[in-house]
Amino acid sequence: MKISITVNGVIKALEIADENTPLLWVIRDTLNLKGTKFGCGKAACGACTLHVDGEAVRSCSYPVKFAEGKEVTTIEGLGDRENPHPVQQAWIEEIVPQCGYCQPGFMMATAALLNKVPTPTDEDIDKNIINVCRCGTYYRMRKAIHKAAELQAGKVMNESKTL
Repeated sequence: MKISITVNGVIKALEIADENTPLLWVIRDTLNLKGTKFGCGKAACGACTLHVDGEAVRSCSYPVKFAEGKEVTTIEGLGDRENPHPVQQAWIEEIVPQCGYCQPGFMMATAALLNKVPTPTDEDIDKNIINVCRCGTYYRMRKAIHKAAELQAGKVMNESKTL
């Protein structure tokens, strides 16, 4: 099956053997983007979270056929070293990761949350960030989510001043 998806702003025309292949494996194995992680394979842990048209999606259980014609953003497309996304910057400033394996999924879930709820409460975080971290860095992540909201608000404020 031929499929066309936009990944991190680049259109990718792919030949996929099985249209039900999880998007995770297309991202990792076909496109060689290793930031999105495999955790459980059942959409329970969130390590594989990425964005499809701006929505947080558990890619381990999301058939690639549903990504046809859509915009997919992975952790590699969220930001970079020179221009990190506010969530990535907050994760660095709050020294969130311990082992780090699950953190790309948490950052992608957080970025999607902040797009919907720019200043989340602890209750908003509890309801929306339901990924699993075996190292238990939840306290640092909560601080980083609040920090990311501040950074993002400041970035929006600075951008509006330059217009």
